[in-house]
Amino acid sequence: MGRYARRKQQRLGEKLRQIRETLHLSQNEMLWRLGLSEDYSRTIISNYEQDHREPPLYVLLQYARLAGVCLDAIIDDDVDLPKTLPATPKHRGVKISTSGRRAVKR
Repeated sequence: MGRYARRKQQRLGEKLRQIRETLHLSQNEMLWRLGLSEDYSRTIISNYEQDHREPPLYVLLQYARLAGVCLDAIIDDDVDLPKTLPATPKHRGVKISTSGRRAVKR
């Protein structure tokens, strides 16, 4: 797509492992909770945690939802995850309703 490699987050794998361990889940359990057990094996979780592979955005979003944190807490290297998980996100987004009108997510 571009000429230059995209900058990688330095702490992404560490944070993904921290989420899994703080929630007391095995790699297989995390795979199931992320909704990936039909298509992947537990090695994909290991690859994410060891920074061998970068998860797609929909997987990162699932991690954030399981942990109860905003996505930026996972991907921003300058932000630490809360010590207690699941947490409560500090901000709420706007969700598109099925009628096509915007509704505030609560």
